[in-house]
Amino acid sequence: MVVTVKPERKLWLDLKKNTPTICWNRIENLAVPGLPDVLGYNKHQHFFTVELKVTRSNKIRFSPHQIAFHVTHPKNTFILVKSLASSDWKLYEGKDIRLLVARGLLLEPCCSGLVACCSRLAACGL
Repeated sequence: MVVTVKPERKLWLDLKKNTPTICWNRIENLAVPGLPDVLGYNKHQHFFTVELKVTRSNKIRFSPHQIAFHVTHPKNTFILVKSLASSDWKLYEGKDIRLLVARGLLLEPCCSGLVACCSRLAACGL
């Protein structure tokens, strides 16, 4: 039996594996639409949220609730995007969600690449 892991779940598992100093909680929430996928707590005693997105193109799809969440909570929120076309990881700050919707992956991320994205989240709060 072959088990196929969906791309967003694989992104979550890769993020968790590559950030051993961060305590992660996956948020499975149907009561509050738009709440990001994961809550992180790092060794600097800092909480932050991360919305996980996987895309096949330069465009990233967000629900109106996800956009509203990041507009309302612009600090300590992030959007981690993995491009299936290039296998690249890009991390954006939540405050930039409107620009991310408009420009997609053409928007300059706050960091790019697996190591840089994981390091940025681990250093959050410094």
